Amino acid sequence: MSTHRLNLHLVSDATGETLNAIVRATTVQFEHLTIMPHRWSLIRTRFQLHRVLDGLQTEPGPVLSSLVDKALRSELDMACAKLGVPIVHVLDQVMSMLQDHVGEQAAARPGRQYTLDADYFRRIDAIHYVLAHDDGQAQAGIAEADVVLVGVSRSSKTPTSFYLANRGIKAGNIPLVPGIALPPALDSPNCPVVGLTLDPQALIDIRRHRLRMLGTSTVGHHDSGEYTDQEAVTAELLWAKRLCTSRGWPVIDVSRRSIEETAATIIQLIDAWRERQRKAAEARKQAAALPPA
Repeated sequence: MSTHRLNLHLVSDATGETLNAIVRATTVQFEHLTIMPHRWSLIRTRFQLHRVLDGLQTEPGPVLSSLVDKALRSELDMACAKLGVPIVHVLDQVMSMLQDHVGEQAAARPGRQYTLDADYFRRIDAIHYVLAHDDGQAQAGIAEADVVLVGVSRSSKTPTSFYLANRGIKAGNIPLVPGIALPPALDSPNCPVVGLTLDPQALIDIRRHRLRMLGTSTVGHHDSGEYTDQEAVTAELLWAKRLCTSRGWPVIDVSRRSIEETAATIIQLIDAWRERQRKAAEARKQAAALPPA
């Protein structure tokens, strides 16, 4: 089957991330489809919309829209009907369901999800936290973390931490190095600790690439031979996994996972840990309220 090329116009009154996520999630299911995305973000006036309409006329194709302004939506709908291209307003079904369920009309204010509210500042604070506590830095601050990621060098701790920070989660990360003691804060952590591991050959490939990028033969405490030697790397990963198991820390194999998938699993582990903490606190409270025997 030949590959089908498709112009796809993404029209948003905000950053367009919602539409980008939808396109990523759906188009990967089509093996013979090549998308030519046309991204139109921050479309909030008729003047801005006319740029979109000009682009549609030049390179016609289906439209995904997250516009909430009724006048702009109407004009875009008419233009699509005139050009004979389909349009989907991706937020409509969810908005309609919520309106029917709660009995309240949606405000229809563009970009409202990006207001400078407490959630926004929590994400910024989490990013600052990751910067300050990356790769075992500022270990005293680990007590403030929402989660601590541990793993051998180049096991995706840092990128995963930054992705979690964008969700408002303070993620500290600690490298596991044979012969180097763990920080005392991990003896009785105030948050879940999650180990990251991966296939030895995948780790070797990542480390070799890292060494080539650095143009150096040594990295930290490792000799470059040990750092990329098959037997040494396999032993290092086994040691790290046994350490996590001995401390009761769950371990995620990131070999075939994207950062997003790893982060989603970590968030589930955080939620489960918090639920256990809540139930334990309730049990203690109930036990304290019982009359003495």
